Amino acid sequence: MSDRRQKNRKNRDAVLSLEVLARTPEPATGYSPTFGVLVRHILDRFFNNDLMSADGDAKTRLVQLAFIVGLPGFVNAIYLYAVYQPLFGGTRPYWGRVGDHYFFVLYSLVATGVLTIFAWDFFFPDLLDVLVLATLPLKRGVMFRARVTTIAILLAAFLFDSNCLAPLVLPAATNPPHLFRFLAAHVVAVLMSGAFAAMCLLALQGLLLAVFGEHGFRRISLWLQGVAIAALLTMLFLYPVMFGSLRALLTSGRGIAYDLPPLWFLGIYQRILDGHRTLPEFIRLANTAWTATIVVALLAILIYPLAYARKVSGLVEGVAAQSALQSRRATSRILGIVLREPSSRAIWQFAMQTLVGVPRYRIYLVLYGGAGIAILISALLRLHWTSGHLSAAISPYGIHAMIPIVAFWTVSGLHTAFLSPADQDGRWIFRVVQGKPAWQHLNAAKSFVCSWSLALSLGAVVAGDVLATPPSLAWRVIVAQLLLAVGLSVLLTDAFFLHVKTIPFTFKPPSIRRNLAFMVVPYLGFFPAIVMATVGLAPWIENNAAHLALTGLLVLAAHLLMRSANRENIAGFLARTDLDEDESEFPMKLGLRS
Repeated sequence: MSDRRQKNRKNRDAVLSLEVLARTPEPATGYSPTFGVLVRHILDRFFNNDLMSADGDAKTRLVQLAFIVGLPGFVNAIYLYAVYQPLFGGTRPYWGRVGDHYFFVLYSLVATGVLTIFAWDFFFPDLLDVLVLATLPLKRGVMFRARVTTIAILLAAFLFDSNCLAPLVLPAATNPPHLFRFLAAHVVAVLMSGAFAAMCLLALQGLLLAVFGEHGFRRISLWLQGVAIAALLTMLFLYPVMFGSLRALLTSGRGIAYDLPPLWFLGIYQRILDGHRTLPEFIRLANTAWTATIVVALLAILIYPLAYARKVSGLVEGVAAQSALQSRRATSRILGIVLREPSSRAIWQFAMQTLVGVPRYRIYLVLYGGAGIAILISALLRLHWTSGHLSAAISPYGIHAMIPIVAFWTVSGLHTAFLSPADQDGRWIFRVVQGKPAWQHLNAAKSFVCSWSLALSLGAVVAGDVLATPPSLAWRVIVAQLLLAVGLSVLLTDAFFLHVKTIPFTFKPPSIRRNLAFMVVPYLGFFPAIVMATVGLAPWIENNAAHLALTGLLVLAAHLLMRSANRENIAGFLARTDLDEDESEFPMKLGLRS
């Protein structure tokens, strides 16, 4: 009997292909082994791909990201010790506690929304799924249920990760009178807030796919992701303003409070926490939250099957590939007019196609673009609550900060994308055709980045002049703004690419693992310094023509100095006779063994 049990256990635990599993009869329990294998397969594809980690170390990156996502709520809960504990001399009035609760609800909504946008492309099958899984004897219903189950697992993991650390500290930090009611209010409100954000974005994606199909959806997907991230991060960055206006905003009876989703779930928080003493405003907000969540959930459930079918149909028909081919032809004609050198045209076109065609680089553009727009809006807007009305004004400081914000996030985003490697198995083509990248190849990448930064910075100049009241029509002011836009675009490109000696997307990362925390430090120190220096020097530059001329000479001198240093670095790199780290194994990596 024991031998038979061991044999059955071995047969059950054996690693079988999907085709063998598909032909295996389902046991009497109704459990389908194919379903479990498909779920694990989809999860494995999500966690082990170039979007999560280009260097193949997805596990380390996921652990780091998990702690980073859960850390803001945990740190904020620790800071609350000083304002709640009598030992530190702190007391917290009612509306102060409401503002603290609002942060956790808001952060759950923003964090889960951003992570949902990050996983946007994995919620529906891609071309590889259609080409591989569709050829196996698998039922479409099983594949569909596996995809839905995977989405539910991922969203539940997102919710848990972004909210699991704060409840460990909050009871000790705030010392609530009713512990279990407080924990219930916190858990229900933050989970519902995050779930609402995830289902809302999933319903929006499904609705657009169902209406426009794969071809139309791909045209607007990137812009939609950027706008969504910008809106979410803007709500988070404006939290200090909302914290000081919550009481006036909610007790005034104005309708704007009922148009902001985070406030809906704040109503649930206070409804559970306060019980029968809940203010009427929070009861109304809680009712709105429940209604909105149910409506969004039903919409996501109803629209997803139709969007799933249209997505698969579009992939089979290849409409996206036809659209990409037409776009490449138009781009080739434009580059043929602007750029005369063939190598420069090739690198520009390679960069544009890779940025748009690879999901990981599209996400980089979305994240950096959305963060830049959110910071820009937060710097521009000044919200004031006066005489029972919430008014918005344009900050003069924000207008001067537009140019450095746009230039910095454009250059840094493209720099991050260019140094994020694509499939390293294809690097041999550059080595065979061109050898080591020369100055003209690397300068083409720099000119690509500088051109985009310059175009967007000049757009910021025009937008700043339109928003300024009264408009600045003095010639010195206009020339100074143009000089700042050109100078920052050129100097930031020189600084970020000073030591870059590879063609875009062919960089081989060092074997030493980099900590994500240390990668963020330059942004926290370098970016604020650039913005403050630009805003502080702008009035001095606009003062007279001598200051304009001196600034132009300093920008030119700094550019020539960094350009010369970059040329020396490249010349030294080309003069090296030793092989790169992977060049010694180059012929063996082509896979040409007989």
